[in-house]
Amino acid sequence: MSEKKKGIKIPTPWRIKRYYVYVIATVVALGLPWIHINGHQFFMLSFDKMKLDLAFVQFDMQELYLMPFLLMLMFLGIFGMTVMGGRVFCGWVCPQTTFRVIYRDLIETKLLKLRKRIGNKQQEPDMSKPENKVKKVIAVLIWATLAVIAGADFMWYFIPPETFFQYLMDPAEHMTMIGFVLGIAAFLIYDIVFLKENFCIYVCPYSRVQSVLYDEHTVMALYDEHRGGKIYDNEQNVHHKIVHNQKELHQLDPDAECTTCEKCVTVCPTHIDIRKGLQLECINCLECVDACTTVMGKLGKPSLVTWSSDYEIVERKGKTKYFRPKVLAYMALLVGIMLALAYMSTTKEHMLLNINKETRLYAIRHLGDKKFEVENSYIFLLQNTENKPMKFYFDIIPPKGMKGKISIRKPSHPFRVVPGVKKKKIVTLVTHDMLVDNNRKDTILPIKIHAYALDKDGKPSKYISVYRETTFVFPKESVLLKGE
Repeated sequence: MSEKKKGIKIPTPWRIKRYYVYVIATVVALGLPWIHINGHQFFMLSFDKMKLDLAFVQFDMQELYLMPFLLMLMFLGIFGMTVMGGRVFCGWVCPQTTFRVIYRDLIETKLLKLRKRIGNKQQEPDMSKPENKVKKVIAVLIWATLAVIAGADFMWYFIPPETFFQYLMDPAEHMTMIGFVLGIAAFLIYDIVFLKENFCIYVCPYSRVQSVLYDEHTVMALYDEHRGGKIYDNEQNVHHKIVHNQKELHQLDPDAECTTCEKCVTVCPTHIDIRKGLQLECINCLECVDACTTVMGKLGKPSLVTWSSDYEIVERKGKTKYFRPKVLAYMALLVGIMLALAYMSTTKEHMLLNINKETRLYAIRHLGDKKFEVENSYIFLLQNTENKPMKFYFDIIPPKGMKGKISIRKPSHPFRVVPGVKKKKIVTLVTHDMLVDNNRKDTILPIKIHAYALDKDGKPSKYISVYRETTFVFPKESVLLKGE
């Protein structure tokens, strides 16, 4: 909680605020797969059932045109966060950082006392002591359990949790799923326990991208060299430490406020010295800001390390401009993509229908006395995307002036389609009328098929209804009357 020391108000540490964000993110990640509305999850990409649940609306795999928009939304969101707040995603949202905090700060430091304190992340435990070896094994076992839960939670976005536990009852038939869970858990154990922050520094490509996205107003953890004094000399992008204690610092700059306590260094999870300036390894966790705020607060002074911009702290040109054109452009793009996603969700078709004509253009049957009938046959491939079996039928919408002249011969009655199965249906349309008087060539007539499900009262559904365009081929007169 906040307190006053020598007139300086020390705010709630950023570390505590990050913990709140981690808790919220964890609850959301674990809880979302269990929330169902109309039988659908908020997000679930099922390769087993070939379905996509998005915002509690179910889409078929043929509607995966939404995925590029989701990816654009994700990447533009991260890039926009970077332009405004640097690697704030890394320090506040990224699972890698969250998991490291759980393992290092909660399990190793708070629960098992393997590490002395959260404020010193540079000092590794003394593993020569037998009790520390036992604690290390216990820490790894606790984390292994959490890693399996994390792996299962990841799979719940591809397999519904209820189905997931049903599959666990028959492991021999679902070894692929179990292999994925164990594989994810094994990776997390190696990553969090052994690879540590080296993943952020050497593996993650995001740190390489951030330098392209930054500008002078990007907010990040910065050391105020004007107040604190110059600790490093930067020659040809190589930092040389020129000050090792406060006495040496005051010899160079008597007004320098830095105490050279190096609390900002020992607390850093990626093992950098923020006083060097901008570094790719910085994940904007703001632990250095908390450390300096506490030390300088005891002296009645504001922190030398702040979450601000080069424009304001280094160049001292004025206040940081948060809502600048680049940031507004990202916001506009994000809003546009979200509106596009919302619109496409509202225009979702609740049944899928593909129509293909048979290879035979038409069939003619002569009935005598210059009467005839012309048949066109089609292959309807229909899928019921609802969660219950339904009956389907369709109507013919012919060209203008031909109403009632083209009718359905087969099927003659509505047919039943179960969910998740593509049903093939042979459909035959017939006419007994001279639709076109053309002796030179066959005529291709555009028609529209209105397919629909039947409600409980047997009436066409307004909700589950689609329109498809196809053609009806009418033969030329010489072919039509050839058998007369």
